[in-house]
Parts: sequence; C-alpha cells; structure tokens
Amino acid sequence: MLGDYFFLALRSLRKRKLRSWLTMLGIFIGIAAVVSLIGLSEGMRAAILTQFTDLGTDKLIVQAEGVTLGPPGSGVSEKLDEDDLDAIKRISGINVAAGRLIRVAKAEYRDDASYTYIASVPQDESRKVVIDTFNLGTEKGRFLKKEDTHKVVLGYNFGYEEVFERNVRVGDKIEIEGAAFEVVGILKKTGSFAVDGAMLINEKPMKEVLEIGDEIDLIAVQVISEKDIDRIVNDIEKALRKTRDVEEGKEDFTVETPEDTIESLNSIISIVQVVIVGIAAISLLVGGIGIMNTMYTSVLERTKEIGIMKAIGARNRSIFSLFLVESGMLGMAGGGIGIVLGFIFAKMVEIAGRYALGVDLLRAHFSLWLIIGALAFSFLVGTVAGTLPAIQASRLKPVDALRYRK
Repeated sequence: MLGDYFFLALRSLRKRKLRSWLTMLGIFIGIAAVVSLIGLSEGMRAAILTQFTDLGTDKLIVQAEGVTLGPPGSGVSEKLDEDDLDAIKRISGINVAAGRLIRVAKAEYRDDASYTYIASVPQDESRKVVIDTFNLGTEKGRFLKKEDTHKVVLGYNFGYEEVFERNVRVGDKIEIEGAAFEVVGILKKTGSFAVDGAMLINEKPMKEVLEIGDEIDLIAVQVISEKDIDRIVNDIEKALRKTRDVEEGKEDFTVETPEDTIESLNSIISIVQVVIVGIAAISLLVGGIGIMNTMYTSVLERTKEIGIMKAIGARNRSIFSLFLVESGMLGMAGGGIGIVLGFIFAKMVEIAGRYALGVDLLRAHFSLWLIIGALAFSFLVGTVAGTLPAIQASRLKPVDALRYRK
C-alpha cells in the first residue's frame, strides 16, 4: 500500500515538473548551505586537531593574562619575566622550558616598509624543541645558528607572496627598527600565518634591537611524561603565584594545556555551526512555505480526482497519506539535490583553498550522519509543511468534490 502512495505521488510530481523544481528551490538551497558549511567546518576541525596532535600533547603554554590587541602576552601590563622562567625550570618533570618573544615591528626592504611579526629563537638548550615543534625547515638558504647576530630567517610569504613590493631573496638586507639584518633563509610553507608571515631572529639581537629587558611574552614547556601534566600545571601555578606575588584565584597568568586548546577550538567551531544552521533554517522555512503553497494548489487542482477516489471507496486516511507522502517526497528530493550541491560547493572551496594556501589544510569532511540527518530533516520539513493541505484533502466530501468546478 505504501508503495502505491509513493508511485502516485511520483506521478503527480512528474506531471508538474516546473512547479516541483521551483518548490524544491528553498529546500535544496538550505540543505546545500548546511551540508557544505558543516562539512567544511568539520574538515577544518579535523585538520587543526591533527596539527595540534603533530605539535605534541606533552607541551604547555604559559602566558601573562590581560587584554591585548597585539601578539600573545606582549601587550599586558604585568608581563612574564626571567624570574618566572627560572621558577618553571626548577619544577620536576619538566624537560625544557623556553621563553619566547613575539612582537610587531617595522621592517624595511628597498624603501618599502611593512609592520610584521618578529619572533625570537632561543639560544640555549630549548632551541631544538622550538624548531622541532613548529617544524621550522627552510625552503631556501639555511636556518639561524646560535652565534648569529644580525641574521634573519623569513617566513614563506616574504619570499613568494610579495609582502613587500618585491619578493625577498636569500642574501638581501632588511632593516628591522632601523637595524640591518641579512636574510639567511626562507622557511618552507606551513599554512600557518603565525609562521609564514613572521620574521625569526635570535633572542639576544632581538632584545637589543627592540630594547627589551627581561620580559617574556610566553613560555613553552615540554614535560617528560604526559601522565604528569596535571601535577605539573598545579606546580607551575604555585611557583608563579609565589614569584608574581598573587593570591590563588587572582592569577594574572594562564597555563594552557593541549586539552584546553582543543576544547576552546571545539566550542568555537560548534558555535559557528549553530549559526550556520540557524541561517540555513531561514531558507528551509521558505522552502516549507513553498511546499505548503504547492500542496494547497494541488488539492484544488485535484479536487475532482479526490472525489472520484472517495466515491470508489478511498478512506480519509488514504487521501491524507497520499498527499503527505507527496509533500514528504518534495522535501526529500530537495534535500537530495541540496546534498549533492553542498558536496560540490565544499569541494570547490577545498580546491580553491589548496591553490591559495599551497597546503591541504582545508578539507571537507562529510559524515554519514550528516547525510542521513540532512535527508531526514528535509523529509520532515516536507511532511510538516504538507500536513494541513493533506488534512484539507482528506476532509473533502465526495459530492462536493465531484461538483467542484475550476
């Protein structure tokens, strides 16, 4: 019996092809938006989580807390300092603790100036950890040596993306806050603006040029065993409360674990997805109204047909089911088209991102539950929108239906 309903509903939709396509328009636009944007956001989530995993789950980031518009930790009133770093180094279970400086400075190349990120490279035993963590390999030239003073390594963008009017080459001279530096290397592309758009110089010359005292913008900590992370976090907090003379609950610093970062990332992406679904719901609402309007029109056009069906024994339930299945099929068909369009759109964005960034950071991810959920929701929209017209059709009296004239 249900198969007959689907067959009759399909035949009715095929008779009204143009109207059916126009009715489905709102549905497949909404579903396409949901599928493509959620697919892209899930792909981005997976890519970023993979990057965090590659960086290692044995690392902590310590920063001074406060409102800042610049790089992390650089604009707060009470910055970290060498005393804080020394206190952290004395904690058991820590393999390496590295202080980092990240500042914005004026750089000039051939009379062209730009304000860009300048990041320090440690010159002690923590140097290798920083290089390995951020995978700082060179595309051209070499990396900084410990003894280098007025040497600089540039992110990929400076050599290939025309940050200045002309791309910078190995061996060129660049002025940073008026001091001349020789470019000894160009980094490989990482896909991260924090690396690709930064200049790296050794810590001591950076402090001299930018006139930085014992300030530290952030401290990267590598633990010996991941099992001890919770204990080490507590020990760091106790040590810094002592060196910075703050009470518990009034800390002016943060200790961020990989889990904290991932949790924050998941929260942000989830909020974005909710907004996406909310915006797409407007299109789905319009699509539902379109289905309702189409089904009301269909009831009017087929009033005599309904009368004949009732005259030969069709029950109200059968008429109701027929129109409900038809509206549901409209919604599901629109959802199916929307899924295909969403997949195509997401893949186009993925390919465009690959060419623009040069890395496979942006990849769309379509889970089976996303596909099933999109189809089920589009069917639900169709059936809900068709409920009132189906009720109207089922309540028509055979005599009145047979007498009806258009």
